[in-house]
Amino acid sequence: MNLLSIIDAIGVFAFALSGLIEARKRDMDLVGLFVVALVTAFGGGTLRDLLLDRQPIFWIQHDAYAVAILALALVFAFVPAAGRIPAAVLLVADALGLGLFCVAGVGYALEAKTSLFIAALMGVITGTFGGVLRDVLCNKLPALFRQTPLYATCAFAGSYLYGGLLLAGVANQVAVWVAIAFIAAFRLAALRWHWVLPVSRR
Repeated sequence: MNLLSIIDAIGVFAFALSGLIEARKRDMDLVGLFVVALVTAFGGGTLRDLLLDRQPIFWIQHDAYAVAILALALVFAFVPAAGRIPAAVLLVADALGLGLFCVAGVGYALEAKTSLFIAALMGVITGTFGGVLRDVLCNKLPALFRQTPLYATCAFAGSYLYGGLLLAGVANQVAVWVAIAFIAAFRLAALRWHWVLPVSRR
C-alpha cells in the first residue's frame, strides 16, 4: 500500500465518522446511517475519479472501505453510546480528514498530469464534496455555501501548497505532512476565531 492509499484510508474513516454523527442526529435507521456515511466518505473522491477518468473508482476497487463503513454503521445503529463523541474531537477529526483528502486529491491529479491549479481544485473537490452531499441528504443547506468559518479556502490554500512543494522538488513524505498540518491548523484557527468570507448581498 503506497502513501496515497494510506492517506485515503485514514480520510475515509474520519469523514465516515462525521457522516454517521450527522445521520444519528437525524434519527436515521441503519440504511440511512450507512448511506450518509458512504456518501460523506466517498462523494469527493468519486467525483475526482470521474473528472480525472480514473478507473475503477477507488472505493469500488477496494471494497474493504465500504465493508468497514457498514461495520461502523452497525455499531452506531445498535450501540447508543457510539455517537457520544466530544465536539472538539469531531472538529479535529474533520480538519485532519480535510487535509488528508485534499492531499490525496492533489496527488492523484498530478499523477494525471494536470496543472497545479487544476490539481488544487481536485484537492478541494476531494476534501469538500462528500460533506456537501451529506448536508443535502440531511436536508440542510451545505455549510460550504453558507457564511461559516473557512473550509474550502483552507482546502484550496493547503492543496496549492502541497502541489507547489512537490513541483519545487520537496520530498513527497515531507510535503504531505506539511500540507496536512497546514490545512488542519488553518481550519481549526478559522473555527477558533470565526474567520469567514464576505457575503454577497443584494
